[in-house]
Amino acid sequence: MLTYESIAELVSCSSERNAAISRITLEDQAQQLEKNPDELYTQMEKSFDVMCEAVVQGQKENQRSTSGLTGGEGFKMKEYAEKNGGGLCGTFMTRAMSRALAVSGCNASMGKIVASPTAGSCGILPGCLVSLYEDKAADRKSVIMSLFTAGAFGMVIAHRACIAGAEGGCQAECGSAAGMAAAALVELQGGTAQQCADACAIALNNQLGLVCDPVAGLVEIPCIKRNVSGIMIAFSAADMALAGITSEIPVDECIDAMSAIGHSMPESLRETALGGLAATPTGLKLKEQVFGR
Repeated sequence: MLTYESIAELVSCSSERNAAISRITLEDQAQQLEKNPDELYTQMEKSFDVMCEAVVQGQKENQRSTSGLTGGEGFKMKEYAEKNGGGLCGTFMTRAMSRALAVSGCNASMGKIVASPTAGSCGILPGCLVSLYEDKAADRKSVIMSLFTAGAFGMVIAHRACIAGAEGGCQAECGSAAGMAAAALVELQGGTAQQCADACAIALNNQLGLVCDPVAGLVEIPCIKRNVSGIMIAFSAADMALAGITSEIPVDECIDAMSAIGHSMPESLRETALGGLAATPTGLKLKEQVFGR
């Protein structure tokens, strides 16, 4: 697969070719793989459909994880959004929260999801994009194309840093997903390639240093709820970029900083369940509840 060296390269290509990052990514990948662009688009469309289906599955009242530690969060937030006028954050955002929780819950119950970029962060892109599609009437083709933008940003992050919690902490999972989602949201709203880059940078900045500390080593606590934080960061970062607010630190430098931070994290905070919330008294009790003594 073609790998972009930097976000700056993507922004430059967008300017030179007078095309959105999504279009550039689709054309470049088709050429690299010697496939028709329509074929790759169809594959991405199927991925989007899986995201939509995961939302439905995860919003069921009886959804439970296989461990029994979590379940029903997507349903509860959906009910809250409908019965409380959207709560403090408004109907759109609470429904988006419900979708993020739902997809993460679907993953925890061994349902079919899209790792975007990882299973632990699987609710962030759907939480953002499915919400625009279903609640804001965003054009279906544009939403699917925005996934190519998210993918391009994800490729750069994976190349320059990492997307695995075991290597770089949760900043590498939920942080990367939030950055990818923010860029996709900006393109969907008609923003420029540079604004996509700024949105990604702002999103990453707000999750630098986030550790990976899954209770009992399972992608449930606190992972599922961190997906909600991820969509809130993605939406706010996208809105800031669309308002003309820039990132003083270029996005590629933010990615490099994330990489350095991840490498400096102790092993106990990189998905080993030996530190952070996993090592709290309650965290240890929950581990015993699942696996026994």
